[in-house]
Amino acid sequence: MARGIRIVGAGAAGDGPPPRGGPSPVESSPAPSPKMWSGRLGAGTARRVEEYTTSIDVDRRLYADDIDGSLAHLHMLRAVGLISADEGRAVEAALRDIRREFERNTFVVDDGDEDIHSAIERRLFEIAGEAAGRLHTGRSRNDQVATDLRLYSKRIIRELMLAIALLQEALARRAEQHRSTPMPGYTHGQRAQVVSLAHHLLAYVEMLQRDIGRLEDAHDRCDVLPLGSGALAGSTLPLDRRAVARELNFSSISANSLDAVADRDFVVELTAACSLTMVHLSRMAEELVLWTSAEYGFAELPDTHATGSSLMPQKKNPDVLELVRGRAARTIGDLTGLLALLKGLPLAYNRDLQEDKVLLFDAVDTSLAALAMVTDVVRVLRFNRRVLLEAASDPALLATDVAEYLVTRGMPFRAAHHLVGNAVRRSLDEGRTLRDLTAAEWRQMTDLAGDDIGDLFDVDGALRRREIPGGPGPRTVSRQLVRAATLVAKTRRIATVLARQPGAAKEVGAAVRASRPVAGDVAEPRRRSGKSKG
Repeated sequence: MARGIRIVGAGAAGDGPPPRGGPSPVESSPAPSPKMWSGRLGAGTARRVEEYTTSIDVDRRLYADDIDGSLAHLHMLRAVGLISADEGRAVEAALRDIRREFERNTFVVDDGDEDIHSAIERRLFEIAGEAAGRLHTGRSRNDQVATDLRLYSKRIIRELMLAIALLQEALARRAEQHRSTPMPGYTHGQRAQVVSLAHHLLAYVEMLQRDIGRLEDAHDRCDVLPLGSGALAGSTLPLDRRAVARELNFSSISANSLDAVADRDFVVELTAACSLTMVHLSRMAEELVLWTSAEYGFAELPDTHATGSSLMPQKKNPDVLELVRGRAARTIGDLTGLLALLKGLPLAYNRDLQEDKVLLFDAVDTSLAALAMVTDVVRVLRFNRRVLLEAASDPALLATDVAEYLVTRGMPFRAAHHLVGNAVRRSLDEGRTLRDLTAAEWRQMTDLAGDDIGDLFDVDGALRRREIPGGPGPRTVSRQLVRAATLVAKTRRIATVLARQPGAAKEVGAAVRASRPVAGDVAEPRRRSGKSKG
């Protein structure tokens, strides 16, 4: 059961006193509260319908967002004179009481509470009485839910960004420790060229930085206030939507009430960002599974982060990494499910959208847990420098270096590539390596080979020759480490700024010139100002 929620009849000793004005958690369930629509539908809802339509087990995590949204809406209603000062104070005090109940885990869910929004409203009536009925003025559950979900998404995006920054920091610290540790780089699963372990780890820092960028973009799409759109057609009341947006730190308000309550693009974008982050973590997990195998031996998981076999006593399994790899499939499924959910929905709100939260929350929870787990693994993983150096010392990894050496002496690259390929085949046929070929043997193949050709097979020298920007050379890797630290600091700074985004809320698209005609429409004549241009 999530923090801040208790079900009637499910309380345990020591859970604390019953909430003020509400039923005791040990009492049997009371009769369900009247529904919001009871004025239209006289008969009580069938129990099976109640059970099928309820979503409080899923959306209860939105309680803080729902209360924040309600407080901002209340303050606006009071400012425009739609609720009296006394009633406003009573409702605000009750909302703050309800928040404390959630924080202390004493809030009790009634059998009739369909979702977190109706649960809070029901409790509000219990505490504040008839004044609670003023709060829903100018608000539908449609725009209320959309607002809560946007508030949640903005907040969780910041958490995801900070979790990614922690992993980037852990990768950079391990890279710092291994900036001169050579290892083979791979293409097609085959040894290809020499890189450094630091360079390899920093590649994931760059990959994760793109995830940060996608989350920033997703935050922009979340940062639009739908409240005030009503069920679909706004309100006849003098609502001040910009005041609500300022209080809730939204940078803009929605431009179209139909779109505002139906839009879940921001949910798709956030879930997509989570899915791609999980794909990146899965790729990292796959490499670590390989590296910790006996066939590679590049690294070892400590016993604290591995599991064993129920049958084979010798086994040490990287289960946590395999689960990261497996759970990436879940987030991909969440994204696919959201797209399928939306593809046939007409405007505006449809109850299908209740299912968006199941998929979003799963993607978010899975991603946050995986980020924390992989960060732990990166911190404790033990790398085997000797095995890495031995693997990187395979002379075949430097075949391209020999070809480029010949290029610097005037040979066209394709000719050099062909010559070195013949040398590789010759050495394999003779049971030797490229390193075993003497300078005289190289000169038999080309008079461009010098006495220094054998120096190419020094692994450290191979890394030093790769100081091209973005390469694995030691100085270049040092610059990449500085970049990684800068990126982490920037992400933390951005997350702080996003948390307290100020601003005058503007209407989405308000900057579009009103004079620009839309295809198929007749443009209105431009209004002239009172002043002429002389």
